[in-house]
This record gives sequence, C-alpha cells and structure tokens, in this order.
Amino acid sequence: MAALLKRSRNPDDFESDTDDSDTVYSQSSCGFDAPPTVSSNTSYTRSMRSSSPVGSVWSLTDSIREAAYKQEYGRELNSYSEVYRLPADAEERERLEHQHTMFMEIMGKYSAPLPSVLANDTPGETKAILDLGCGTGSWILDAANDFPHCNAVAVDLVPMQSPNMPLNCRSEVDDINLGLEHFYGDFNVVHARLISSGIKDFPNLINQIAHVLRPGGLVDLMEWDFGCYDEWYQPIRLDTSTIAGPWWPRWLAFLKLAARNRGGSVDAADTMYHCIKDNPLFDDVVYRTFYIPASPWDKNNAFNMHIGYEMQKDISSFLRAGRPLLLGSGMPENLLAELEMNAYREVAEARGRHYIRVQCVYATKRDHRP
Repeated sequence: MAALLKRSRNPDDFESDTDDSDTVYSQSSCGFDAPPTVSSNTSYTRSMRSSSPVGSVWSLTDSIREAAYKQEYGRELNSYSEVYRLPADAEERERLEHQHTMFMEIMGKYSAPLPSVLANDTPGETKAILDLGCGTGSWILDAANDFPHCNAVAVDLVPMQSPNMPLNCRSEVDDINLGLEHFYGDFNVVHARLISSGIKDFPNLINQIAHVLRPGGLVDLMEWDFGCYDEWYQPIRLDTSTIAGPWWPRWLAFLKLAARNRGGSVDAADTMYHCIKDNPLFDDVVYRTFYIPASPWDKNNAFNMHIGYEMQKDISSFLRAGRPLLLGSGMPENLLAELEMNAYREVAEARGRHYIRVQCVYATKRDHRP
C-alpha cells in the first residue's frame, strides 16, 4: 500500500482498536512483579497551583530545576504528575522538535480554519491561543510568531525552555488534570497534541475545552492509539504474556498497558471524535486520520520513504524514552532490554511493514451571539 494518508469525516469508517481484553500481565510467563498501584492524583493538590494567568518567561535556575524535575531510571522526568511518565530532558526535547517538523510535513502547519479564527478582525478583542501539554513549545512558538496580534499561552508540567520567547507568549507550569476553570472564556484556539497518556479523564478535558473557548473558537486535537498497523491498515493485536516478535508492536502493547495502569487515557484517540461530536457546544467537526510508516519500507513511494526515515529516528529515541514508564510499571530490566533491543533492530532494518496511526479532530464552538 502506497498511501500515507486516509481521510474521513467519520472515524467509524475505520476499525477501532479499543479492545484490550487480551492485554494482561502474565507473571508466570514473564516473571513480572505486579505493576505498582498508582494514585490517580497528581503530586500536588488544586490548592497548591499558582494563580493563573500569570505572565512568565522562565529562567531555569537550580531551585526551579530541582522543583520541576526528578531523575528516574537515568532520565529526567517532571516532578508534578505521577500519570505522565515520559522524560522531559534534553534528549526528549530533541525528539519532540524533530517530531514537530515531521508532522508539519505530513499534515501542514495548522488546521484549515485556524488562520481565519485568529484573524485580526474583531475590534476591541485581543485573540488568544492556548497550547495544552506544549512540550518543547514548537507549535505555540510558531503560532505566536505567525499571529503576533494574538496572545499565546503554553501549559506543561515543566517550564518551556526557549531563548527566543516572543513577547506575546508566556509559559505556565501546571497540571491540566487539576482543571481549566481559570481559563474559561479566554481563548479563541485550544490546541493539544499527543497528551493523552498524561490525562486521567479525556472526555472531561474536552468538555472543559468547550468552556475555555470563546464563541466561534477552534479546538484542534491530535492523538494516537498506542498501536501498530500492518501494510493493509489492520491493527496488529498482541498481548503482554510473552516477549516475542514482532518486536515494535509488542513493545507498544507493553507501553500501552503501562500508561493505562498509570491512569492515562490511552483510548482517547478512538473516542475524542465522538466526545466532540456529541458535545452540544461544538459544531463543524472534522476528522482526519494519518497512517505513518514506522520505517522506510515502502520503496514504491518516495514521500513514504522520506517520512519512514524520519519516523525511524523518532521511534529509536522513543524506545529509550519509554524506559522510565515501563520499568516503573514492574517490567524487569532484563526483559525490557531484550524487548527494546529487538524492537530497535526491527525498526532500524525496516523488517516490519508497519504504520502508526494518528487521529486528528478539529471543531468550532457554536456562536450563540446574535
């Protein structure tokens, strides 16, 4: 199959992969300790959050770094959430910067309605953009520069580190799981990309975003389902009862279970379209799905080969990024080393004809103004 992209206005056109009934730890076959019990609460309470909005351009002093980060399994992680356990260090920032460039090549810089939603056409209103789980800030920094008449706010569990922060952009350290009520009615665009593993209640997040948006505002979400697909776009369903190939899909099965046990919304990609479509505050819902080659295996399509090389780099780094989450879930280090090594080789040698599926939904908030 040569096509990188399938489009649909309804995700029901594609097979959903939300059945995880066969995804269980098998202590007898793998020798796992039981995964730790993780509280659904973050490591601080709602009363501890700073007042918001607050203008902030972070200077990462030793005291701030000590408060914001901690070391686990050789990587630097955020200190605030026990749900989101991917790293927040320099290696992960480099991966996310590369990933951002790749996504722009595949999907374009912005969703179609965004430029018109942010047009400077409303006297007396300063339009505003909110990026939830901003990561390195690549997307929100682009938006702040491209729409200098707008205010831009980036929210993440660690401070955004940019030496060139535009004057119209600020970084806020916060846990989205504590709620967005302090932002209600403040924004024209709310953007979030690949944050579901750190979100405890994704439908509630979507409902809160509806209230954060001003009438006519745009929600723009992208998620993935922690799964792998074959060359015919069919899900590769594997359990976690054994360590065996295919290795990259097997690694993903373990990662999905670990993220679920941490409290992450690993099914958000498959449910967010209906959550938005069924919300009476949203209108003009558009759904898109992208099948991205996991390695450069599609030699009949030059663009797929190019993107396959880029995704191959991303996955190689992602395999290392998943170590704190997997080891913290109770997976023995020797078994993870075997799984990781074989998955790395499988992707590096393009042995599997695999796709990663990314799902995107955008919609506008109903405008009830006369």
